[in-house]
Amino acid sequence: MARPFAYAVLRLVPRIERGERLNVGVVLFCRQCDYLHLRTQLDESRLKALAPDIDVASVRSHLAAVERVVAGDAEGGALARMPQSERFGWVVAPSSTVIQPSEVHTGLTDDPDATLERLFHGLVA
Repeated sequence: MARPFAYAVLRLVPRIERGERLNVGVVLFCRQCDYLHLRTQLDESRLKALAPDIDVASVRSHLAAVERVVAGDAEGGALARMPQSERFGWVVAPSSTVIQPSEVHTGLTDDPDATLERLFHGLVA
């Protein structure tokens, strides 16, 4: 049975003033399936082409922090202890940090894992 879901693309914005973005992840939330997951991938060669001086370790650290929050990992701090819907809301809230979400999109799925994989491969990988 198809269930409603929401998702956003996570984008790396190395230099706000240039407006360039690199898709680095997809977060998908399906309340009815008790599902909140994030898939990320950082293409370092593309990143270095956009921002040769960027600290890749720092970017990886930012992504890892978001991953911990989405996963509900205790090391994610207070945000990771919030309910799934609130964690999703935090991840997709407009932000001026180096990792920024797209607008939230919706759809229907009967397999959230497969939907996340399809979106990830179509939008990030």
